[in-house]
Amino acid sequence: MAKVLVSDTIDEAGIKILSQVAQVDVKTGLPTAEIVKIIPEYDALMLRSSTKVTKEIIEAGVGLKIIGRAGVGVDNIDVPAATRQGIVVVNSPEGNTIAAAEHALAMMLSLSRYIPDANQSVKNKQWNRNSFVGAEVYKKTLGVIGLGKIGSHVANVARALGMKVLAYDPFISKERADQMGCTLVDLDLLFTESDYITLHVPKTKETTHLINAEVLTKMKPTARIINCSRGGIIDEDALVAALETGKIAGAALDVFETEPLGESKLRDLGSKVILTPHLGASTAEAQVNVAIDVAEQIRDVLLGLQARSAVNIPGLNPDVMEKLRPYLKLAETLGNLVGQLAGGRIDLLKVNLQGELANNDSQPLVVASIKGLLSNALRERVNYVNAGIEAKERGIRVIETRDASLGDYSGSLHLEARGTMGEHSVMGALLSNGEIRITNLNDFPVNVPPSNYMLFTLHRDMPGIIGQIGSLLGSFNVNIASMQVGRKIVRGDAVMVLSLDDPLPEGILSEITKVAGVRDAYTVNL
Repeated sequence: MAKVLVSDTIDEAGIKILSQVAQVDVKTGLPTAEIVKIIPEYDALMLRSSTKVTKEIIEAGVGLKIIGRAGVGVDNIDVPAATRQGIVVVNSPEGNTIAAAEHALAMMLSLSRYIPDANQSVKNKQWNRNSFVGAEVYKKTLGVIGLGKIGSHVANVARALGMKVLAYDPFISKERADQMGCTLVDLDLLFTESDYITLHVPKTKETTHLINAEVLTKMKPTARIINCSRGGIIDEDALVAALETGKIAGAALDVFETEPLGESKLRDLGSKVILTPHLGASTAEAQVNVAIDVAEQIRDVLLGLQARSAVNIPGLNPDVMEKLRPYLKLAETLGNLVGQLAGGRIDLLKVNLQGELANNDSQPLVVASIKGLLSNALRERVNYVNAGIEAKERGIRVIETRDASLGDYSGSLHLEARGTMGEHSVMGALLSNGEIRITNLNDFPVNVPPSNYMLFTLHRDMPGIIGQIGSLLGSFNVNIASMQVGRKIVRGDAVMVLSLDDPLPEGILSEITKVAGVRDAYTVNL
């Protein structure tokens, strides 16, 4: 009989499901060394956020088939190590959707009607009705930043409350927003027109301090902001200043830049602010939902079935996984690259399998391409199981084609995407040693390995351009690791691909495009 180790406190509903197919041992609070010692005898590991599943634990788990995290994130699991071992890693990406959405709505209504302060006033034996004259949300404008599952549910309920909903999401098509009854707008319009703003985005380089001093000055003095997504999206010092000076009317925060919340002036703002200790997913139903969701997936994998929310490669035996892994990495890398080149709101992806790849099962490569395409928008929320669904929900049309004729490589993958910044294409292949090469960019031949920081330019093939760009990067203290130019004819159009040791500082792209002969420039972080 299979054995499952439950290393964190899990709702009993999940334990009952696992007990149908396995011996379940609940051992919470174990140190890493103890887990390493006992994990070889288990087929599955189920946990929440307390247990850190390290590479050491995974390598010791010689019998592990699946690791299940009863929650959204998997940051406490070494997913690459698990993938190398052929272990499926699953989570529950939707288990707390309703809980988080309802908490955001509750925060908005509580902020509007001064409910926390009024409650405390009555408990203090006071009856100061005139001190708590609130505001109605009916016919007000709600700005939703991020129309994922949580944001879209908030928008749906807000519309039922009689609110007008503006939305910003660079990865959602206008048609999809229209279906949800939301008006898709740019951020500036959302900030200036909204009476309430609610955040539902992951914390990334682009979203860190998205709400800052400059943004807060654009908002109505009666505006209120709600953040139940991630700490750090709001510049808390700027928010305090805006509330103190009356630039905005209020804020409700469930997440903070540092948690638990340390010394902060947010506590001194009285009824202008509502603060809760990261309670978005803290409902009895959500805890049951994530426990059941992950327990069912563990049960299915132990029975030889597929998991529905795998964050790595689901349902493949080790032999197939070993064969596909390098090509999946190629597809994901090219998808990530072309997605960044094409820009945020993508409506078309073409996947062309060439040479020997045209004769193989295409679905894993197509899915991996989509996963890479969406990785910047969705981070850990997109995986090999839900990538197709996520693309469909965002109005992305995916077209697969095949070309069995052999070119310079035995097998190549050619991706084209159409997005906010136009149509772009990229081709790649694997060398005999398994290394990835980008072999074509927008129909210009190149041969470069992908790197963390890359710069692409479209320019006229003329003397001096390469030197000017190199000097410009040097003046910004950016070091060039490698450089290659691709062209079709002498003195015609050309592309330049630079691998960089450092991310590009803000403003440098506009400086590059000012160089005579440079038509466009793109930066990509892989």
